[in-house]
Amino acid sequence: MQSEPMRKVIGLGETVYDIVFKNAQPIAAFPGGSTFNAMISLGRSGVNCMFIGEAGDDRVGRDTVDFLTRNDVDAHNVSVFQDAKSPVSLAFLNERGDADYLFYKNHPNDRLELPTLNIQPDDIVLIGSFYAVNPVIRPQVQALLDEARANGAIIYYDVNFRRSHQHELMRVTPNLLDNFGYADIVRGSSDDFVNLYKTDDADKIYRSEISFYCKRFICTRGADQVELRAENGLARSYPVPQGEVLSTIGAGDNFNAGFIYEMIRQGVTHEQMERGLAVDVWDKLVKGALEFSADSCRHYYNYVSTAFGEGKKVL
Repeated sequence: MQSEPMRKVIGLGETVYDIVFKNAQPIAAFPGGSTFNAMISLGRSGVNCMFIGEAGDDRVGRDTVDFLTRNDVDAHNVSVFQDAKSPVSLAFLNERGDADYLFYKNHPNDRLELPTLNIQPDDIVLIGSFYAVNPVIRPQVQALLDEARANGAIIYYDVNFRRSHQHELMRVTPNLLDNFGYADIVRGSSDDFVNLYKTDDADKIYRSEISFYCKRFICTRGADQVELRAENGLARSYPVPQGEVLSTIGAGDNFNAGFIYEMIRQGVTHEQMERGLAVDVWDKLVKGALEFSADSCRHYYNYVSTAFGEGKKVL
């Protein structure tokens, strides 16, 4: 299907500099961040997109902004604050390509500047991670969500709640629930929900924690099947294709990118989503999400390859 030519994706999130280790040796280093990674993959795939966030006032921050631009992501709304240091993430890969993380970032220093945005009906807004629940920048995040909802945009929320933030759970729970209420789609990993609710049972999570706020829920489970729950009792399970895995660091972020790409490709609108999507449409969306995710796992970078992206530039 043909989509509206000016339809765009707006991603809000943090930037970090990822340093990847294997067998105790650094093997790669590149700009990252959950929403950031998804936006790079969308930019490489020909999607009209912009990233809103902040970067350090240092060489890493400048390289990060340049990287967005070189990958066709609008970076005009990335704020660089004087004397701000770029956050760093250390990712330690095991033999399966799964990672344990150490994060070096001072979240109380987040100082998001929200620009004036021209959000249109059926644009897609992507938020996620601790950045989306951080009380320090909550007024700005909520203003973006209010504008998105008022203008008929689709809001996609990736929970992405790390174990390192469990000690702050009580403090950020009101913002988490608020995000569920704003979202048209909630996506999280089984690890996220173990960190939040001490369970990875998709049915239990949907019934007890999500469905009151949002009717459309996706739970990814690493190499195990993806679980979808939606209105009218819809429950679907999707096997994850097996293939070469060097790193799973960007798997969830690129699932988001692929899902959003496919929403645009299939012409899914906010109105259609509110009415309830047909099963065959859900199947196409998840298939596209898994394609992006699989490609990102074939190398050590957090995004789809440029070759994969070039093959998707048909929107």
